Amino acid sequence: MTHTAIRHAFERERLIRFAHCDPAGIVFFPQYLVMFNDLVEDWFTEGLGIEYASLLGPRRTGLPTVSLNCEFSAPSRMGETVTLGLSVERIGGASLTLQLGCRHGDEARVRARQVLVSTSLETHRAIPLPDDVRAALGRFVRDAPSSTGDT
Repeated sequence: MTHTAIRHAFERERLIRFAHCDPAGIVFFPQYLVMFNDLVEDWFTEGLGIEYASLLGPRRTGLPTVSLNCEFSAPSRMGETVTLGLSVERIGGASLTLQLGCRHGDEARVRARQVLVSTSLETHRAIPLPDDVRAALGRFVRDAPSSTGDT
């Protein structure tokens, strides 16, 4: 069954390379998580206008993943250019829930739901989302769930 992909508030294209693939020539599933993490870093820097490296470095604010759910609906192959995307599902006091997806054209490949928590890198305890992060998140909030329920 082919799943129709949805568009996300922040999207970037990604070439699938040999290093992403297993011996069957398709993306080895943990590689999607690496690509999604790269996307989140790009989103902070390019989308939110907040340098991700400075958030973790000088500001000592971490964003560890505390919950992650993935559904894989079709394989991606070496040489394909896929679109990775994310939208904000929920903004909490110290947490942020993201919808992430990977698609090739209109075909959904992977969809994920990830919860990040803002933490102090000094104490490794939850802290409120920084004000500048909270202020920048609004334009990436998904208005309503997709009617297709896919990526």
